[in-house]
Amino acid sequence: METSEVEYSTVGDLIASNEYIESIQPQIPVSRVAEKFFSITSLDAIAIVDGRETIGLVTRPKLLFTLFKRFGFELYGRKPIITIADTTPLIMHKDERLDVAIDKALDRPFEDTFDEIIVIDDTDCYKGLLSVRQMVIQQGNALANSMVQKEIAGAKVKELEKIERIKSQFIANVTHELRSPVNAIIGFAELMKISCEKGYMDQMSDRLSLLMSSATNLRAIITNILDLSKIEAGKMEVIVEHFDMAAMLREVEEITRVLIGNKPVDVDVITHESPLYIAADPLKIRQILTNLTSNAAKFTDSGRITLSLKMEADGIKITVSDTGIGIKEEDMDKLFSAFSQLEDAKTKRHEGTGLGLTITKNLLNMLGGSISVSSVYGKGTTFEVYLPLNNLEKEES
Repeated sequence: METSEVEYSTVGDLIASNEYIESIQPQIPVSRVAEKFFSITSLDAIAIVDGRETIGLVTRPKLLFTLFKRFGFELYGRKPIITIADTTPLIMHKDERLDVAIDKALDRPFEDTFDEIIVIDDTDCYKGLLSVRQMVIQQGNALANSMVQKEIAGAKVKELEKIERIKSQFIANVTHELRSPVNAIIGFAELMKISCEKGYMDQMSDRLSLLMSSATNLRAIITNILDLSKIEAGKMEVIVEHFDMAAMLREVEEITRVLIGNKPVDVDVITHESPLYIAADPLKIRQILTNLTSNAAKFTDSGRITLSLKMEADGIKITVSDTGIGIKEEDMDKLFSAFSQLEDAKTKRHEGTGLGLTITKNLLNMLGGSISVSSVYGKGTTFEVYLPLNNLEKEES
């Protein structure tokens, strides 16, 4: 661009080039809106308009993620779309300058920054939708003579694309992970029914064991999804009780043996022979340990998994180590990040949503604890969990 002066467009100019500006009534059922998103792949968002007033916004990622977290159409399919929509969308006048609009959009809280905005006219009538990504791209084109500003705009676009790609991949992965154990449970149940009808009772034990393993896997996936939802909503509470930490470690040991299945992997527990009573939240500590040991069972094909409990001056240290595939050094930074998995969805060999370690770190933060990891790729991984305990009690049996 050879011009010496940059002339900014308005949001109305971009809306004029938009082909799809459909809106919906607030009382339309969630299921009908979801079907519209499924059938129109280019549709990213729909405004909710009541008469002349724009009262909400529903976007593809938020709709799918909400349905997914709330177990979908069973609970929300018949409800009005306004019940799960964003009722405080960013609304701008069609004559708003593009640079001002971008500043307003990016000045919102981080979780809302990448949503579409609603554009209205002089009579407050709905004109259409405009994504922040569209505006940033347009600004980048308009500011082509300013290399610094162009680089900033380009970085913003890449960040938007990266986040959308990660969220879409996560939803695809989790949908697959839920489908696999459900199909397995149904299949094993049908086989058990056939065995009962034909009197092949000797086959029941093996099939029941496989069915229980699939059910355990499904429960773990659902638990992680629900817990992440609670953590993000700030609704997770810490409930302190007195319990035997040594006994809990042995319970986790048995769960780990079930998860290992027939693989040649030994499970060792190093802990107190006598009870070790502590004051903490037993459900959260059990989930922390189960998340770590299930990862160890998943990525260890042979060798050993070791759980150890050690008393320290003002707390306890729990170590979970394995002789599995290990973690590459370049993957360490994203190990505890939500929506990130170390395996590609198309080539991954191990089941899982990739949420376990994210939830583990969040739970430890709530308990005032910490977690560290060391690993040698191809040789194994060790996680160390530290829990500060102010009211530690010990009873000899």
